[in-house]
Amino acid sequence: MKPAADEPARSGKIGNPVRERSSDIPPGWEKNPSSWSERAPIIVLALIGFGIATYLALYQWRVLGTVWEPFFGSGSRTILNSKISHLLPIPDAALGAFGYLLDAVTGAIGGRRRWRTMPWIVIIFGLAVGPLGVVSIMLVIFQPVLLDAWCTLCLASAVISVLMIGPAADEVLASLQHMKRVKRRDGSLWHAFWGTKE
Repeated sequence: MKPAADEPARSGKIGNPVRERSSDIPPGWEKNPSSWSERAPIIVLALIGFGIATYLALYQWRVLGTVWEPFFGSGSRTILNSKISHLLPIPDAALGAFGYLLDAVTGAIGGRRRWRTMPWIVIIFGLAVGPLGVVSIMLVIFQPVLLDAWCTLCLASAVISVLMIGPAADEVLASLQHMKRVKRRDGSLWHAFWGTKE
């Protein structure tokens, strides 16, 4: 994230200034973190993660009799059948699938100005993406340390989670900065959070 230039850029035509910062771009930013070009890759990654996690959950629920593992022999079976994977009433992969679906849905809601018009959905989006990434990293650490095994699709899911964190954090930061500006002008944080007018 780089601050926007102070002076507007000019197009090739003389006397036709092109504004470098529009109302879609947060003050001090060069890009709009809520633009579809920023959010679409996150949504695609979330849908891929949802597919992987659903596949793993179907194995954990015994709907599928085997799980694909090209590199680590019986590692995936060891991990997916471990006590760690079944600490909660539903398997961890099913929780992951729900988390990815929540990421995709909250990533798709709202338009290009949602950092300002819908901070509530941006913050829910960030809360969905961030913890999922942290949990994925923890589960990857548990694989060799506690179970002496690796799971290819679990690793792929963790990589997807980590790749989503940066872009999602940018959008959350833009929304929080917007709310801070509203508070500084003695505006209502409540209205700013919900994107409503006072």
